[in-house]
Amino acid sequence: MTVLASGSKGNATVIAAGSTSVLVDAGLSCRELMRRMAAVGEDAEQLDAILITHEHLDHVAGLSVLARRLKIPVFFTEPTHRAWTRMVMPRTTMSYAKWLEMMAREKEQRAVEAAAPAHTLAGKRLGGTGVVAQLEQQIPVGNGSQKSKSKSNSNGNGNGECSGELDEEEDLVEASGKGKSDPSYLPAVEYFRAGQGFSIGEIEVSPFTIPHDAADPCGFVFHARTESVRMAIATDLGYVPPNVKMALRGVDVLLLESNHDLEMLKDGPYPWSVKQRVLSRVGHLSNAAAAEFLMKDYDGGAHTIVLGHLSESNNLPELARLAAEEAIGGRMSLLGNRVVLAQQGTPLEPICL
Repeated sequence: MTVLASGSKGNATVIAAGSTSVLVDAGLSCRELMRRMAAVGEDAEQLDAILITHEHLDHVAGLSVLARRLKIPVFFTEPTHRAWTRMVMPRTTMSYAKWLEMMAREKEQRAVEAAAPAHTLAGKRLGGTGVVAQLEQQIPVGNGSQKSKSKSNSNGNGNGECSGELDEEEDLVEASGKGKSDPSYLPAVEYFRAGQGFSIGEIEVSPFTIPHDAADPCGFVFHARTESVRMAIATDLGYVPPNVKMALRGVDVLLLESNHDLEMLKDGPYPWSVKQRVLSRVGHLSNAAAAEFLMKDYDGGAHTIVLGHLSESNNLPELARLAAEEAIGGRMSLLGNRVVLAQQGTPLEPICL
């Protein structure tokens, strides 16, 4: 497991076993994801797939550009894919002034048609040169320039390309209208369902439902069959329900959310509506909630526990670490239950078992 980034500004983690390597979430720009992978010795070109936990921007900001760049499939649940597609597709809007202008033109058109001789009006309609035809030419159905702009911003930081120039094959994709005109275009899409396992190369994937305010959010347990190693990712959840407790049993590496300190969040800068959302049962796991899970429901068998998705405004690394270490207590040793903190700005060194 290599955590490239974890936090509200972007999330991405590489899971690798044998010759198989997958990326869980793509919450940074394509360029930054590839830079961070290179910095920790991971080859982006060797990725076999991208798996998405849910559609929030800090998990998908670089998805479309990276997937097209590497020409690899993206695994979603079907509701998450639909929600992501709605999010990235441009929306055509009309101002009130434009609407009034259109109404005035239609009124003028009706007045012209009412005053014109019948044979003249029929001729114009048949010839396609009437006022209606002119209006149809002047008022586009969609907004092509807006679609192009949306594509250029699809990686979350205004950078529509992963490198200085797109390669030949991606140029063909763009020219065919599948890139700039369709921000939701991906080389391949695979659907999975929470509770139903599937395999990617040498890795078995077991997705499980998590409580979060997204369309169909999931966590994952990854099992390397040839090495008998299990790694899990459980972030972006408001609490730890029974199904998540069951899924996280017997894992060797656990990436667990420890988002906020309760007092810091209550006294922090967020609006009250956002605080309520974070504190809700579909929000984010607090240091205290993570510690409660580690004390009461965690089986104690992991080699490493990675605390992730720490809030930069409402948490301190020292508070998250202290809460977790106190909860684990005497089970910590040199060979087990090591606690490390994932960071937003820099990737962690790979955790190899």
